[in-house]
Amino acid sequence: MRILLYTGKGGVGKTCVSAATALRCAELGYRTVVISTDSAHSLADSFDRPLGPEPVQIADNLWGQELDVLYQMKRYWGTVQDYMASVLSWRGLKGIIAEEASVLPGMEELASLLQIVHLHDSSDYDVIIIDAAPTGATLQLLTIPEMGRWYIQKIFPLQRKAMAMSSPLLRAISDVPIPDERVFDAIKDLHGELDRMHGLLSNRQLSSARLVLNPEKMVIKETQRTYTYLTLYGYSTDAIICNRMFPEQAAGTYFDEWREIQAHYMQTVEASFAPLPILSAPFFAREVVGLDMLREMAAALFAERDPTEVLYAGEEQTIVQMDGGYELCIPLPFVSGEEIELTRSAHDELIIHIGNRKHLFSLPHSLAAMTVESAKQQGGTLRVTFRSEAES
Repeated sequence: MRILLYTGKGGVGKTCVSAATALRCAELGYRTVVISTDSAHSLADSFDRPLGPEPVQIADNLWGQELDVLYQMKRYWGTVQDYMASVLSWRGLKGIIAEEASVLPGMEELASLLQIVHLHDSSDYDVIIIDAAPTGATLQLLTIPEMGRWYIQKIFPLQRKAMAMSSPLLRAISDVPIPDERVFDAIKDLHGELDRMHGLLSNRQLSSARLVLNPEKMVIKETQRTYTYLTLYGYSTDAIICNRMFPEQAAGTYFDEWREIQAHYMQTVEASFAPLPILSAPFFAREVVGLDMLREMAAALFAERDPTEVLYAGEEQTIVQMDGGYELCIPLPFVSGEEIELTRSAHDELIIHIGNRKHLFSLPHSLAAMTVESAKQQGGTLRVTFRSEAES
């Protein structure tokens, strides 16, 4: 089985890329399901046919799914939602209004990610493709298991014990709904499912993230940060998808200028993300809607390549916490320490110069606020030590 997660800044075309990849996988004979975790669903628009809260067959070996938040919350978090609805009802909200209000922001995407575990465990599919929400929302969701682990280990047992001790008194003096053991069990089970989701998506042999971008400055900057954070949280990225490249056939001064701009930014993309493979798709003459156009996009992206391959399996950049700081490890084979020059930019970037080549590393906020204490080349890996000013 393979799990492929596509994400990128809003509007870069990740839904079309996800749908095109799914169609190519299905036509190669893989039982493929593509699922949208974006609350602003457009997957059905890409296939030009309706989809639903359960997988709907689109073509041979191909299913699509757009999740309904109430349907998924009842399925995965029904006990907790029922309790929240009872509290809202106690406060005066009735019926369907209380049910709708019990769905908090982010729950739809959260339920979508939990669906990945269900699809994996069903063994009904060879390939699961995730058309993820824009990068900011996706990164927030992917970090939930780590935050939830702290809550479950540190706070949850105390809350559960305190509620067990105080509930008889509360029931005696108030009619406020009290969470029972089923609610606490449901929260614990939910965290377990999120941990399993993290385990699936961080398994480099099973799952890969692919970042979709357009050759534009703001989009590239966000993609750099996304790549850094995915690495920070243990998710493997195996390709960059550069979408909407103006083709040579687009004639005229207007398009000549755009091609020149795109060529300039493609140099930045290559400098920033090498050695990740960079796949590209042109700005098509027609909108990418329907199976024929999705098939054309898949051909442009993958040519004869199988999309389920691990497109990059080399060692990735890692960030390791150490006493008083962090160590950033960047694979740099075939060079010595004397050949490497490090500089810091004013835009939270670490610039690595090797000869006439440079590599841009967009630092997460935790490292950007620190100073570089040392850097050394060891065993084909550049190790950069960051410490806070108080520690250094």
